[in-house]
Amino acid sequence: MTIKEIAQLAGVSASTVSKIINNNDDSISDATRARVLEVVKKYNYAPYSPSVRFGLRTFVLGVIFRSSMSMARLAGGMTERAGEAGYMLQVLNSHEDPECERKNIILMSAGQVDGILWEPLGGESDPAREQLERARIPYITFNDPQNPACCIDYAQMAYRATSLLIEAGHREIGCLLTPGTRTSLFFDGYRQCLFDHQLLFEEDLVFHEADEKLIHRIAARTVSGLVSSHFATALKLYEKVNSLHYQIPYDVSLISLKDDRREQGDFPRISSLLIPFGPFGAYLAGALIDTIEKKETEIRPFLPGLGLLSQSTVEIPFSMRTRKITVIGSVNMDIYLTFHSLPHSGKTVSTSLTASYPGGKGINQAVGVSKLGHRVCLVGRVGNDVESDQIYDAMREYAVDCSGLLRSTGQATGRAYIFVEEKGDSMISILSGANLALTPEDIEENRYLFDHTGYCLICTEVSLEVVRAACRTAQVYGVKTIVKPSACSGLGDEILRHIDILVPNLDEIYEICPPELFSSSLSEKADYLLKKGVGLVIVTLGAEGCYVKGAGIDERFPAMSFTPVDNTGAGDAFICALASYLLYGYGLREAIRIAGYAAGFCITRQGVIPALVDKATLESYIRQKEPGLLK
Repeated sequence: MTIKEIAQLAGVSASTVSKIINNNDDSISDATRARVLEVVKKYNYAPYSPSVRFGLRTFVLGVIFRSSMSMARLAGGMTERAGEAGYMLQVLNSHEDPECERKNIILMSAGQVDGILWEPLGGESDPAREQLERARIPYITFNDPQNPACCIDYAQMAYRATSLLIEAGHREIGCLLTPGTRTSLFFDGYRQCLFDHQLLFEEDLVFHEADEKLIHRIAARTVSGLVSSHFATALKLYEKVNSLHYQIPYDVSLISLKDDRREQGDFPRISSLLIPFGPFGAYLAGALIDTIEKKETEIRPFLPGLGLLSQSTVEIPFSMRTRKITVIGSVNMDIYLTFHSLPHSGKTVSTSLTASYPGGKGINQAVGVSKLGHRVCLVGRVGNDVESDQIYDAMREYAVDCSGLLRSTGQATGRAYIFVEEKGDSMISILSGANLALTPEDIEENRYLFDHTGYCLICTEVSLEVVRAACRTAQVYGVKTIVKPSACSGLGDEILRHIDILVPNLDEIYEICPPELFSSSLSEKADYLLKKGVGLVIVTLGAEGCYVKGAGIDERFPAMSFTPVDNTGAGDAFICALASYLLYGYGLREAIRIAGYAAGFCITRQGVIPALVDKATLESYIRQKEPGLLK
């Protein structure tokens, strides 16, 4: 390919091509220059010359990085953008050494590149600027205070992070700073955002590490949100807060800058603004190419989009949040065995149909509450075995707070063997395992979980001492209790007078009432319990619905029509829906009817957790069947 052929393809004279190739093209129009350069790049034209002459276009961009870290972050975006425009890169690293930087400038000034991107070390780089000016080679500095247009604006990123917390309702916002090149700018952006939103800046809300001072402010609720300049420090804070049984974002919201998507695994996901190193590198290469090819006379500032990677650690402040539900109960692996007919004394049955799921009334109710849209924490014990790992994984999947779910060394996780008949009836045998290791001391040590709780759901598949401690603690915190009296022969007067709502099934109410009431009616049994101090008695009756008695109510509610497959979790589904909709502000009768629908859904599939209905599905169904029931 000759210069004449290039001229012919571009529709210009050979002298015009020569002027453009040799950078003597000031008198040539932008359109002509662009057309010629497009042909030159397309055909990889290079002049016949034994050596490259000074001033001749090489289609090579020189890049001088301050350090290896800068090179790793930006080179990819630069290379991609340069390649798209028909250029290659020649890259040098100053290794944060002024003498090395000076040598790199001399090498780049020798005329082997069309332009230079340069990341100066600082004030000591001024002589190198003069060297480049004398060389008359187009150059752009970046990450340079003297050229603010070509910098990642960490002040803007801090401003954006702080404003996101303000939008979520936070007013006591702290700043977690880590030493580094971005720290000062990050702080400036944080402070400016507070000023612009008329929020008071407090020196005491600036922290330099995840120390006891910061933890104390979180515990005292005097800081509700934090912005962090560096992801590694945010991760340390997350781990420390979690180890002390606080929770992000429940106790404090957190947003951090993040260098790279790969900087964090799948868990925990911290809400972050990704520092746009790739786009910034591409922007720099594009700006230099536009300068070389005289497409732009002024460099436009780098203004990236700043979207939050996830909302996982951002919530409204604690003070604005609705109350949660705390669940205390058994934690098992449920092993299901399905039979044509259930075994009984003297009869052996066999099956090949089996499945296993995390279960126990504690897990069932916690997951049911979470699916119905409430924050929930679970208090219980598991063993130190494979099953416990599966349970923790499942609870994370359903967003259940497990800070009160404790491991017991040397214990096996509880198991429930559930025998299910094809028509839906079931019988259960429980191997308690670590459930019996839950103690009143565990309740005391986790009493902070009762703070800001609306309802505490308690089942008696743990010891009655634990049930008694949970009821007492709930009363201290003003929390209403809902108790499921399963697998027990009595509750005792002290427990009964601390129960707001008692939800036995037909067999269970016979167990907890004295023998002399065996032949009494349900109403008389309920009266006995009410006289003992229970606030409300709801007896679940399976396909017959439920019977409710308490102050101002003595009524039966019919069951909803669903085809039964496995009725194991119907009671748990009823209880978590009852608590959820009472907490949503529904009246008792409406909450009971909604709970009836939730129980109906739960019997249509095998396994409790897979069958527990979510809020959207439940309400969509109710709107079709009984549209006036929902608010």
